[in-house]
Amino acid sequence: MTTAVLWLRRDLRLSDHPALLAAGRDGRVVPLFVLDPALWEPAGAARRAWLLESLGALSAQLGGGLVVRTGDPVHVVAQVAAEAGAGAVHVTADAGPYGRRRDAAVAARLQEAGRRLVATGTPYAIGPGTLLTGAGTPFQVFTPFRTAWLTRGWPAPAPRPDQVDWHDGLPTEDLPDAPDLGGVRLPPAGEQAALERWESFRDNDLADYADRRNLPGVDATSQLSAHLKYGEIHPRTILADLAAVAGQAGSGAELFRSELCWREFYADVLWHHPDSAREYLRPAYARMQYDDPTASEVVAERLEAWRAGRTGYPFVDAGMRQLLAEGWVHNRVRMVVASFLVKHLHIEWQYGARHFMRHLRDGDLASNSHGWQWTAGSGTDAAPYFRIFNPVGQGLRFDPDGAYVRRYVPELAHLAGGSAHEPWDARDGYTHGYPTRLIDLATERTEALARLAALKDRR
Repeated sequence: MTTAVLWLRRDLRLSDHPALLAAGRDGRVVPLFVLDPALWEPAGAARRAWLLESLGALSAQLGGGLVVRTGDPVHVVAQVAAEAGAGAVHVTADAGPYGRRRDAAVAARLQEAGRRLVATGTPYAIGPGTLLTGAGTPFQVFTPFRTAWLTRGWPAPAPRPDQVDWHDGLPTEDLPDAPDLGGVRLPPAGEQAALERWESFRDNDLADYADRRNLPGVDATSQLSAHLKYGEIHPRTILADLAAVAGQAGSGAELFRSELCWREFYADVLWHHPDSAREYLRPAYARMQYDDPTASEVVAERLEAWRAGRTGYPFVDAGMRQLLAEGWVHNRVRMVVASFLVKHLHIEWQYGARHFMRHLRDGDLASNSHGWQWTAGSGTDAAPYFRIFNPVGQGLRFDPDGAYVRRYVPELAHLAGGSAHEPWDARDGYTHGYPTRLIDLATERTEALARLAALKDRR
């Protein structure tokens, strides 16, 4: 009987898994996960902990049969294929810059030994790089991309195999010990947890999603981002369910489908512009005047205050503390804290993107980098830099009763209602140690627009 290796990466599930089906058609299947130092070392504790729990859950589904190895995949995958006598290694195609380079190198090494790397499927409903404009160029703006994405459509979820002939007997390594999370609270990981989270959101919150998704003080979003990042659930599965419940969920289903499309759009942008993971998608904005934390102690202190959630602006500080406490931040708040760093503190977006990737449990390179660039004005936003979020106004609008602020900023828990957003107006606003405002919003907004004007003059 022939043998195939199923090299798992961002597809840690057994349902809706085309690469698993393809491997099963080749014969006995060796399920392999490679702990790649190039990805493991930069990951923060939350991402490591999530991955380890997800792998543990998958291994339990396989009866303990998951083969785990550590090292450079170029060497490790070829070695496991040789040990198993496999003619092919099956994968879900990777769309990221590093993943594409790595897979090309693995394919070359396997070919030297007369073996094949077979890519089936994608972590996305429509693979990045697939959709192009009528002129044959990549999309630069979300709305026309969404139109093309909806027009093309996507396959139905792949069936879960009735039976897989899993290969056993290959040596495996123990998973590393879980990192010390230092009090960070993570929800359950793994395929079953992903399906339960989706079903709970679909049944209880989807219908009200359009009205409640921007309210960080209530549990009204799916929080599926980490499950999607590790492929514990495929977007096809979600999209099929959305189509089935569209009549009951109404605009909530349509809006949530658009949120999934944003994830696919950013992956497509990164596919065509791999340098945009760390460099400006719009290079002109690299010439903007920014304040350098490495050259000024004052700027460094401001950056550290932002990281710690001690800027003196409650909505910003609640978001930054949520990041440190949960490895996750509500999307509305992500935009506000990003705008504050770039346009009120005048610090380049890369500092914020790196901090988020270090602490997010859902740290997805495409979504994180391009979400930051969207807010910074250097990305795909059609109305870029001059959009400056006022954190006080945003807080009063989307957290009007102050519940979100009081949850994460205990120094303000004594302030009732919306007064938690403006402690400077309360007689006892600072009696519990909350810091005073780091900067003046109006002054720094004026400065940000002046720097934009100067950039345009130079252009």
